[in-house]
Amino acid sequence: MRKGFGIIGLGTWGMTHVRAYLSHPSARLVAVCDTVRERAEAIAEPCPKCAVYTDLGDILADDRIQAVSIATPDHIREQVFCAAAEAGKHILVEKPLAMSVEECERMIQAAQAAGVKVMVDFHNRWDPPFCQAKDSLEKGELGDLAALTIRLNDTIFVPTEMLGWSAQTTVAWFLGSHCVDLARWLFNDEVVNVSAVTHTGVLETFARNTPDLFFYHLTFSRGGVAAIENCWILSDRMPTPVEFKAELIGSKGTICIDVTHHRAVEKYTEASSTYPDVFAFPTGESVSSGFAIASVHHFIDCVVADKAPCPTMMDGLEATRVLEAVHRSAAKGRRVRVRR
Repeated sequence: MRKGFGIIGLGTWGMTHVRAYLSHPSARLVAVCDTVRERAEAIAEPCPKCAVYTDLGDILADDRIQAVSIATPDHIREQVFCAAAEAGKHILVEKPLAMSVEECERMIQAAQAAGVKVMVDFHNRWDPPFCQAKDSLEKGELGDLAALTIRLNDTIFVPTEMLGWSAQTTVAWFLGSHCVDLARWLFNDEVVNVSAVTHTGVLETFARNTPDLFFYHLTFSRGGVAAIENCWILSDRMPTPVEFKAELIGSKGTICIDVTHHRAVEKYTEASSTYPDVFAFPTGESVSSGFAIASVHHFIDCVVADKAPCPTMMDGLEATRVLEAVHRSAAKGRRVRVRR
């Protein structure tokens, strides 16, 4: 039986949710909601029967909708989430779940009180290279995971042009939430200590009062360590707006991942040199597939089959808890313990 879905927030990642719902046989995209009507109407155009709302209360009052995606900016998730939970809608929420532990806890309480399903969209758990790494760890091929390095960075285009709200968040919240979740997932362990440094100045010249970058180390309870780099000031001359690399070092083996320069496809034209995506949206605009779509499809399957989705709200809470410690460590200039 098909279920009705709605999307709240149609900015950076909203179109991904539209494509995912339109491509799933058990989903019916009923409505979209954004404060900018013109944007909502343009995004809803592929689905003529999709209602367009600009008021949160209106889309949540639509009784054709059983579940919603929340893809609002990082700093305005809690109010939207709690209203959706109180309206009895199942929720797929973009990362980070929220920008404070207190907000996360209030959101968890709202979801539990309403009895709704919730999934946090840490979609890199569906990314093929990281899925292979996870499988290798579970098979024991790498032995015990001792060290993990992740570099997830954006060119300066992202905070200065793509995101109108970059000053209300940080690159650690925007990109680091993916990295922290991947680290917790791969180690299958919790972070106990954090040491972080940051740099400011470059983005301030673009009237963006947010740090340029974060470098941080995570220590896990069983002794594993992760080194993570999140930077927002890579040159716009880079062939892609995102740099994504990782290395896993185990007691019996090593895995190196380079999602950026994968070399599966190299495209050279008079206009540019690029490495077209082969993982997130490998088939282009005509067909919707890839790990960014697969995570939304997992949520749809769980709503339709009445199953619990994963990653859970607790995964979102723990990522936020660690990232709070990252910001606290950077501000204090010393190692800090993750508070639980």
